[in-house]
Amino acid sequence: MAGPMPQRAGDAIALSLVSHTNAGKTTLARTLLGRDVGTVRDAPHVTEFADVFEMLRTESGEALLLWDTPGFGDSVRLARRLRQSDNPIGWLLTQVWDRFRDRALWASQQAVRNVRDEADVVLYLVNASESPQAAAYVAPEMEVLRWIGKPVVVLLNQLGAPGNTPAEEADVQRWRTHLAPHAQVRAVLPLDAFARCWVQEGVLLRTLAGVLEGPARARMQRLEAAWRARREATLEASAAALAASLARTAAQRVDVADAGGLGERLKRAGEVLAGTIGQAVGAGNARSGSPADAASRELAERWDAEVRASTHELMSLHGLGGEAHGEILQQLAGRTEVKLRLDEGRAAVWGGMVTGALAGLKADLASGGLTLGGGLLAGGLLGALGAAGVARGVNLVRGTQQSWVAWNTQALGQMLEATLLRYLAVAHFGRGRGDWRPTETPSRWAEVVAEAVRAQGAALQDVWALRAPARPGAPGTAAPEAMAEGLQAALQPLVHALLREVLERLYPPSAG
Repeated sequence: MAGPMPQRAGDAIALSLVSHTNAGKTTLARTLLGRDVGTVRDAPHVTEFADVFEMLRTESGEALLLWDTPGFGDSVRLARRLRQSDNPIGWLLTQVWDRFRDRALWASQQAVRNVRDEADVVLYLVNASESPQAAAYVAPEMEVLRWIGKPVVVLLNQLGAPGNTPAEEADVQRWRTHLAPHAQVRAVLPLDAFARCWVQEGVLLRTLAGVLEGPARARMQRLEAAWRARREATLEASAAALAASLARTAAQRVDVADAGGLGERLKRAGEVLAGTIGQAVGAGNARSGSPADAASRELAERWDAEVRASTHELMSLHGLGGEAHGEILQQLAGRTEVKLRLDEGRAAVWGGMVTGALAGLKADLASGGLTLGGGLLAGGLLGALGAAGVARGVNLVRGTQQSWVAWNTQALGQMLEATLLRYLAVAHFGRGRGDWRPTETPSRWAEVVAEAVRAQGAALQDVWALRAPARPGAPGTAAPEAMAEGLQAALQPLVHALLREVLERLYPPSAG
């Protein structure tokens, strides 16, 4: 946050972020603060002096301050020397060590001074990729912090990719057991600088309120409430942005160039059945193909552009920089539904040829049309009506004077799942990693998202049904802009509820 350096006052809560050197303090500070601070480099003692940053401020002026401190170094030697003194911390702070020749003890002295003079609570960061037994520096550093006497909350960093819940819970429990003898440790929480979720930050703030006492606890509770209100607003804005994007996609249609009479349209239908449209979308190649191929490719390109735009909006809402990367999702190949116009007069001439050529397809007049493409149901062309009757029914019920392609409901369901997964990827991306970039999706996320979407199947079908004509006999469908507006209104509360449910499944309220 730009402006003068925040000053410690009676209406502020101060946190000192400490750890063994090169454990990732500055990286975590960037994630917690939501902006670039300090210098990040894979080397010991990169942070030389304690720096303070404002992490949060309420409207009444109460502030939460975060101190990034130099790392402890040569902890075993430090603790051994301190044990020889009747006043360990006083002795440590009166010593004079050369900043360059004895950098480890000099840096430790700066960290200890900051914790003693500034901290209400110590955030002690641990590299959880090490086992507790291998991290020999932890015990002597806990001893030093015990002599200072401030409450400590241990944060487990470098837990790996999010989503491996059993393994993560096992790591947390191992560290809790290992640190149980240290009475100053009030909590042990997972908070990875690279892949944390804002929900976990909320757990940290609630934990801090429980650690503090008296007026400081009430102040921390107000700070946590202010933080929560802002995060809830971001969640709501994210749901609105994603619902608008999905609604625009669901309402999109691309006209197919009219290439002649019914004979050409039947040929086009055969191409659909052969999968050429799906191949064109999946491969993204530039072959000329049929008019339906070209229209399907354009539809996929629009979706790719929509992914870029909505991801960029999510990044902005979460304070992340970088470029939004689009992706034409391979699993959507063949998921277009193609509406082909029928010419009533020519249909009568072709007669039985219509029934033979289109056998195995379904003309679902009630839902608005003659639908060819992915996900077709077996059946006849309402043979009792005859070719001319089918054509007349299509024209009367649909008013389909133009052939076009659009996404079918199966594709839209997959798009919704992909949309929720993109939200999780952005919401978990720690600022300490730099600019946002796509990362591998943990299998746990995909499972939870699929379950949540599946449970809303009936509601989603009602939403997708809004793409049909308003009433039987209506001339065509609504304009894409008007349709998108109606879809967004129906989707937004559903997307918001799905985001909340997914987060609660991944991070149960009772956890932590």
